[in-house]
Amino acid sequence: MITPAALFASPNALAPHYSRFRVAERLLLTGHSHQAWPDVGFAAQQQAWLDAADLVDDKWEKAFAMADRVRAGFARLLQVRGAEIALGANTHELVARFLSALPLVKRPRLVTTDGEFHTVRRQLDRLSEEGIEVVRVPARPASLVAERLARMVTDRTAAVLVSAVLYENAHIVPDLEITLEACHRVGAELLVDAYHALNVVPFSLVAERLEDAYVVGGGYKYCQLGEGNAFLRVPPDCILRPVFTGWYSEFALLSSPPTTGPVPYGPGPERFAGATYDPTSHYRAAAVFDFFEQHRLTPGLLREVSQHQVGLLAQEFDRLDLDRTVINRDRRSVSLDATGGFLALHAPRAREISQALHRRGVWTDYRFESLRLGPAPYLSDDQLRDAIGALGEAAAATRP
Repeated sequence: MITPAALFASPNALAPHYSRFRVAERLLLTGHSHQAWPDVGFAAQQQAWLDAADLVDDKWEKAFAMADRVRAGFARLLQVRGAEIALGANTHELVARFLSALPLVKRPRLVTTDGEFHTVRRQLDRLSEEGIEVVRVPARPASLVAERLARMVTDRTAAVLVSAVLYENAHIVPDLEITLEACHRVGAELLVDAYHALNVVPFSLVAERLEDAYVVGGGYKYCQLGEGNAFLRVPPDCILRPVFTGWYSEFALLSSPPTTGPVPYGPGPERFAGATYDPTSHYRAAAVFDFFEQHRLTPGLLREVSQHQVGLLAQEFDRLDLDRTVINRDRRSVSLDATGGFLALHAPRAREISQALHRRGVWTDYRFESLRLGPAPYLSDDQLRDAIGALGEAAAATRP
């Protein structure tokens, strides 16, 4: 079993398993966006091609088995059953199906925050243009979000859409069971975007008391699964009928003659199934989930590692004592314990600083005036210190 200490050391004990991404040679602080993939994913991706060449159309039996393994992987993280997981290429297609299943004619009101990722933000902006009432509550402070959302839920509300961890600043949104209770009172649904929690902040639906919530997320970030691996967790008693529906939802009925009457749906998450897809991503994801299981990289361990790494970044940044008008860290409004998998620094010229860091071999990103530093479990403490040293140089070079 790999210990946290082995992940903090130089060289990092996990780094050899990521040789193709050269994690030991590069300062990749984009762990909140695109983590490196372990080498086992490369072999799995090749196997998908070989299976297609060997089996042709018979490949789907193997592909569906891979999909079941991916469902099981996401289910373990959420502590639910694999039979509650619908898969999709990205979260947008799953969110769109969810929205299409809501009774928006009778209940034309959606409640959300002003801190949602663009998947939700843009789609709700567009629905608002078509006459749907979209109510947004402030996402800061995150500690008040659940109560604010609950107060906005009325009998005209079809659903509430909210993140478990905010994408811009990594602040954890607590107490979402309060929002779920408000939804229960009026018959509305709750959709939680868990993308920035999954595999870096433990997110058990039982522990969070969110067993009746819909949950969307994916593997592009902290799960290291790469593109094409998104999911929608569907409560067991779901009877929604998405308007945006794929033919895989009636896959089990295709051998029967067509029938008249309402469009049929498969059970549970099959209601949200799509259509023909590229199974390569599931080969890769199944192998990576196995890799995490083999090395016992549990959400609890990964949270411990992440908290250490984010704390080290914050500590080293504070030691630089940089001009706070150029770049600053919020030390007062939220503690690191209430923060997810990255460190957000306020910088009016975040874009320039990120570009200056890239020229120095440090990969970061930015959102508006936030420079985001995302560590990952394959980076050593020395690499994180080197990255902050480069940040000091970059900030000095971009002073007005």
